[in-house]
Amino acid sequence: MSHRRARTTVLALVLLLAPVVTACSSEPEESATDLLDRARTTLDEAATAHFVLDSEGAPSTGTTLVGGEGDIARPASFAGVLEVTALGGTIEVDVVSVDGTVYAQLPFAQSYSVVDPAQFGVGDPGALLDPDTGISQLLAGAQEAALGEERRVDGEVVREVTATIPGDLVEQVLTSQDPAQDVRARMSIATGSGQLREVELTGPFFSADADGTYTVALSDLGADVQISAPPTS
Repeated sequence: MSHRRARTTVLALVLLLAPVVTACSSEPEESATDLLDRARTTLDEAATAHFVLDSEGAPSTGTTLVGGEGDIARPASFAGVLEVTALGGTIEVDVVSVDGTVYAQLPFAQSYSVVDPAQFGVGDPGALLDPDTGISQLLAGAQEAALGEERRVDGEVVREVTATIPGDLVEQVLTSQDPAQDVRARMSIATGSGQLREVELTGPFFSADADGTYTVALSDLGADVQISAPPTS
């Protein structure tokens, strides 16, 4: 084959492949709003989830929710442990919620009793997967959403989305000393599965005049979880 013919053949291949390369490289990036919508849909379709709660900036006095871990199951169940500051220290309270009734086994108690979860600084943990009052509404209520950095966590690519969330929405899930103040949010979403992995919330959780932070991590969406009401005294 002559050099001229070879050059002609290469040029023809380049021209044929160029539209394909251009199409691949010009694929639009998923917007922050679209990513939040996909994470919300994925969460609303999950029958169960495991969550871990951490906090920063909590006071050492009074009764304050500072952490916890447990399993949530639809339509309205929870079983786990909440960490609460009380009596000058941190105590762990076993908590079960089924169909709107919350049970807790307080330290030194021999059995569970029905409680108001507000005394621990939290809403009904059994409603965390409720699309209207749980974590999902935080995604729906996010304002001024913007894409953040992309990183890899445990081999999975997650994309951060920053936003502000009205304080009255956050108060339904956790607590607030001033629901009129917006809460800053940073959400980490797995780009492949669309699963919400973490929500970091910063706002007036412990004081109206100073910011505190709660971080909720989600995993094991759809795992087999069975929760039933415990016996009470």
